Amino acid sequence: MKAPIYLNALRAFEASARYQSFSAAAEKLNVTPAAVGQLVRTLEEWLGTPLFHRGTSGKMRLIPTEAAELALPDIRAGFDRLTLGLERLKEGANSGIITVAVSPAFAAKWLLPRIDTFQSAWPYISVRLDTNLKAVDFAVQKVDIGVRYGLGNWPGLMSEKLMEEEVYPVCSPRLLRDDLRLRKPEDLTREMLIHDRSMDYQTGFPSWTAWLKKAGVTDIEKRNGMQINNSAAVLQAAIDGSGIALARSVMAHDDLAAGRLVRLFPEIKFVSTLAYYVVYRPECSGLSKLQAFRQWLFKEVIESGVR
Repeated sequence: MKAPIYLNALRAFEASARYQSFSAAAEKLNVTPAAVGQLVRTLEEWLGTPLFHRGTSGKMRLIPTEAAELALPDIRAGFDRLTLGLERLKEGANSGIITVAVSPAFAAKWLLPRIDTFQSAWPYISVRLDTNLKAVDFAVQKVDIGVRYGLGNWPGLMSEKLMEEEVYPVCSPRLLRDDLRLRKPEDLTREMLIHDRSMDYQTGFPSWTAWLKKAGVTDIEKRNGMQINNSAAVLQAAIDGSGIALARSVMAHDDLAAGRLVRLFPEIKFVSTLAYYVVYRPECSGLSKLQAFRQWLFKEVIESGVR
């Protein structure tokens, strides 16, 4: 049987049965009623049996035969499968690459140290990182998915909370050799403080002023310090012994675990009002590569214990 030759005829038959009219089917298929009628007749000739009872009820109304009525569910299911297959073929044109937008610091301190687990699980999807301190236009720059830090509201994007975080002072273990040096938060006013200026524009971005106030330190206006506009560089400066950094727990997690940094005053709990969110365009939510990366992100957060 050379059924594929008759796909157009099957489409004409299904539409005619659905709308009970060659004219209505023709309008749906963007062809003429005569073309629809000819396709149906061609199919009937090939099958050797009529597919409709031609009757009248005001206008000409097409009534499928019993055999045709029995076949229609399978035909419609077949067209649904074909449509799905075509959509997957279209998606497959770019299935080998997923573009992910993250900040340079998040890429360096959290994503890149873990990305190999994604590539091991999904070897046929290549990750293209778009690292930018400023928010990018996902549609214009063809970004599939991203991780953003903020309050969770970005116009045109769906957002799902990925991680919350604490904020606390950290320093190199070398700075703690003198046991009397940093015994209470007030001692920080005598130290070189490293300030993260990467997101000064974001309301609620954690600052030394806010943390020290939480710790009950009032003499905070006279402090001096180093100003850096990259969160990863802030931590590196602390690792190098350049001063005390106010760390964000997600960024500092691996450095603390490895002993490159030490957390100070763990009894003081300061939770940021900002959090990390997985973001993507609503119209792209069904992409299999997007869902694969999204699910990996949440799984990695749980398994790595960063949350």
